[in-house]
Amino acid sequence: MRTPSVTRRWVPRLGVVAVSAMLSACSGGLGGLVGGGEGGPALGSSTVPGSVIGQGSVKVALLLPLSASGQGGQAAQSLRNAAELAYSEFNNPDMQILVKDTRGTAEGARAAAQSVISEGAELIIGPLFAAEVQAVAQVAKPAGKPVIAFSTDANVASRGVYLLSFMPQTEINRIVAFAAQQRRRSFAAFVPDTAYGTVAEAAFRTAAASARVQVGLVERFPTDNARMREAAQRVAAVASGANPQVDTIFLPDGGSSLASAAQALQTAGVNGARVKLVGTGIWNDPQVLALPTMQGGWFAAPDSAGFAAFARRYSARFSAEPVRIASLSYDAVSLAAALVRTQGSQRFSEQVLTNPSGFAGADGVFRFLPDGTNQRALAVLEIRNGAAVTVSPAPRELKPDS
Repeated sequence: MRTPSVTRRWVPRLGVVAVSAMLSACSGGLGGLVGGGEGGPALGSSTVPGSVIGQGSVKVALLLPLSASGQGGQAAQSLRNAAELAYSEFNNPDMQILVKDTRGTAEGARAAAQSVISEGAELIIGPLFAAEVQAVAQVAKPAGKPVIAFSTDANVASRGVYLLSFMPQTEINRIVAFAAQQRRRSFAAFVPDTAYGTVAEAAFRTAAASARVQVGLVERFPTDNARMREAAQRVAAVASGANPQVDTIFLPDGGSSLASAAQALQTAGVNGARVKLVGTGIWNDPQVLALPTMQGGWFAAPDSAGFAAFARRYSARFSAEPVRIASLSYDAVSLAAALVRTQGSQRFSEQVLTNPSGFAGADGVFRFLPDGTNQRALAVLEIRNGAAVTVSPAPRELKPDS
């Protein structure tokens, strides 16, 4: 904890006076059933090796794929570091964090969950992957232990299993509503033929209906360049010329695939000066921002200022840059610490965790919904000269019906 004023910033925005004086404090897609008796899952007596952050009396678990290969393991270490940073900035709360390795597998996650519950954990933070979350839920829910996980797959969310991740549904709702407010009334969608694309398409159709905008065409595209170009030509048939039939193209993709898709649209005749490209937070990538074909595009994402402040403190402590999702671990641990300090025996109850006023974290205001998904206050950014410029700031609070 750096200063009392900073401490007051990370307070959960609950209606309780004690809590609202404290939580915004320290904030500045990476198995089988577990058997059990009537009292809950059958937990083995053996424990999974791990480490502990802190020495407080309240035990909270942090489950991460620390030994997983590739990007999963790299992300896990960054998430662990962020948890340590949050704990230290909260001035050593009466809480200890049991850190366990899930190995990036459902079996490893299940074993880690069994271990931390047998060790007395009241709340489980993590894991990262959808299959891991499902396995942990099978252990945690019968034991009555809530989970705050990092998967972006809404299918693994449920009552008591909350996702803190950046959900594409929320981003899509925000960008479609903003575009409609800017009098863009007719959309085409150019959607990758991937699992993310399937989720994004469904969310887009719902958001378009809610915003009362027309959907003139939804075109899925494969990774094969020749077939992608054919799909782009079908979009261009309604999105090119002097008087295009649509004024906006929703393009929920990222990385090199997005670069190819945007180039295919331009080659097919889509003029970005007439037809606006819109997308999700996966556009918030330096490589995407630098693409000439993406200049002028809009996307929804958390306000960048909070993460930038977190990243500076992280880098100062660990001499490394955090992965983008590291702030999720920071916020989860900060939230747990604040609730331990302010909410007594009800600290991790469903009523507290799903308070509709939500919480303010490094990535802005968020709240958990009873079904385990979340809503976030997001900004809308425009790509200009290789940078993301805010054109609609993130709200400072979430409306009851937002």
